[in-house]
Amino acid sequence: MIHVCFSLYDKKGHYSKFVGTTILSLFENTNSDVMIHILHDNTLTDNNHGKLIRIAEQYHQHMKFYNVEELCADRLSVITETLPKTYAAHFTVGMFYRFFIPHILPAEIKKAIYLDADIIVNLDINELWQIELDDKPLGAVPNLFQIADKKTSVERTEKHIRICKEGFVKPEDYFNSGVLLLNLRFMRNADKILMSGIEFIKENPRFVFFDQDILNYCFSTTFLKLPVKFNRYVMLAGLENEQLKKMIYHYAGGKLGLGLDMNDPFNRLWWSYFIRTPWFDVNTMDKILQGATDSMLQPSDVPPGKSRVFVVDNEHACQIERNFSVRDEEEVIVVDTKSEDCLQRLTELMDSSRGKNIFFIGLPDVNSKLREMKFVEGKDFFNVSEFYSPTWANLTNNYNLILSI
Repeated sequence: MIHVCFSLYDKKGHYSKFVGTTILSLFENTNSDVMIHILHDNTLTDNNHGKLIRIAEQYHQHMKFYNVEELCADRLSVITETLPKTYAAHFTVGMFYRFFIPHILPAEIKKAIYLDADIIVNLDINELWQIELDDKPLGAVPNLFQIADKKTSVERTEKHIRICKEGFVKPEDYFNSGVLLLNLRFMRNADKILMSGIEFIKENPRFVFFDQDILNYCFSTTFLKLPVKFNRYVMLAGLENEQLKKMIYHYAGGKLGLGLDMNDPFNRLWWSYFIRTPWFDVNTMDKILQGATDSMLQPSDVPPGKSRVFVVDNEHACQIERNFSVRDEEEVIVVDTKSEDCLQRLTELMDSSRGKNIFFIGLPDVNSKLREMKFVEGKDFFNVSEFYSPTWANLTNNYNLILSI
């Protein structure tokens, strides 16, 4: 029996469908017996609980639920009291539920896989399960393995991962915690080690990856480095025009990797599994279509007394005119983005017509500068670069829409 664990904190009721989609992709690609262990809290609704069970029943697999608010109340209290900002952070307290796996799963289970919910298992999970940890506390994929050029990978890790930049963890030893192969025999005796990591984050709140930084602080020098196939970032695979392979794909943060563009093979992969879950129904389709319409109409809704002015580069002028049905009396300003005074001319133009026009700007890297000048996005201007694509799918490449369905 393969044991796979998930953490589930679902305050708004929208997160469970991601867990279900990951589980379905896992079941679809293996012939092995799998026991899914879901560590949840009181935010799991009866409806979502039932849908998760239906997936397991559909594939004749196994599933158990563990309410950590009841089973691990003391451990949970220690974490939330030590790190009180958890609930207000970009991440949620659910990220810490993986710490409870060694104590919740029965003692006879010596090994377990942990998966985040923004993942598609596009290989047989038995490949990961068969890896021996020996005396290693856990197995994970280092960030270093995500980019072929080692020097570039180290530089990127140092730049974006603060705990590496400040020298607490070597860039080549920093791993992502979205896919973990856990040695439960070791981890059941590692409370003091984990607590040292929690105290470290308390004393250094600038390290914002919480659970991931804690695990790296504790185990970066002792973990087993797994091949990248077991945790491939979709964002990087897409940038490198990589073909779909037998891998575990990590959509890391949603906004970076998941949308509605069906020309993108990684989007198609996720949707190919999601549409087979109990969350996909007629109401879901209605929300998707309505969301697509709203995403197009919102920036076209101009208050009375104001005019639309479009500022675009030459390459995309025709697309913007078509997508927004630009009228003859409306102004379209085509600018040379390579010109050194491009931004200055734009800000001068907008400053001279404050309150009179709404600007639809299809230029890269101007939003922050405009906000510095006290222009309000959604009121004084819209960034319409995302509307370049002529297809509705690309127009709604929007993770927030997917999150809401």
